[in-house]
Amino acid sequence: MIAVIDYGMGNLRSVQKALEAAGAKTKVTSDPEVLKACRKIVFPGVGAFGEAMAELGRRRLIEPLKDAIAEGKPFLGLCLGLQLLFEKSAEAPGVKGLCVFKGSVKKFKFKERGLKVPHMGWNSMDRGSKAAGKRPDILSGVPVGAHMYFVHSYYVEPKDKKIVITTTDYGIKFVSGIAKDNVYGFQFHPEKSQALGLKILKNFVSL
Repeated sequence: MIAVIDYGMGNLRSVQKALEAAGAKTKVTSDPEVLKACRKIVFPGVGAFGEAMAELGRRRLIEPLKDAIAEGKPFLGLCLGLQLLFEKSAEAPGVKGLCVFKGSVKKFKFKERGLKVPHMGWNSMDRGSKAAGKRPDILSGVPVGAHMYFVHSYYVEPKDKKIVITTTDYGIKFVSGIAKDNVYGFQFHPEKSQALGLKILKNFVSL
């Protein structure tokens, strides 16, 4: 069973439906005991960094999430679910993230370039540093340069560049995908990214 984290915000049902279409049995939950029993975890993401961390605290999910990751359960963070894996965000100064990875979340600032924020719509995901070697299984069958659907104003900046598996260009080259051991994260929404997005979810289900 895959636990889909319910933290009071986010596109839970669309992610759940996409995972089920990929062959998974799922449960939308905010119960720490369910996290202990599940085989994998997906953290969908729509909302604000500070509010999400506050809600995780209220639901007593912060330590169970960190424990599940430390135990080696496959974890997939999507959009905000990726950003929360890091230490802090410009969106919520002073709020501590899950701190699974060192690094921060920064905001796009493009006034002088005329680019709109949020970055919204289809864009390609290109090779990151890790993709110079063997591509991680979660990207199996997904070509370099594949287009995915993005909606975000913030992006992650990991200190360890070796965890970067995809990057995307929008005024700057930003990190759109990371992977290390059992933890995966994408800035785009695979559940909204048609066949290739669904392929990523199928790969996660099959890990």
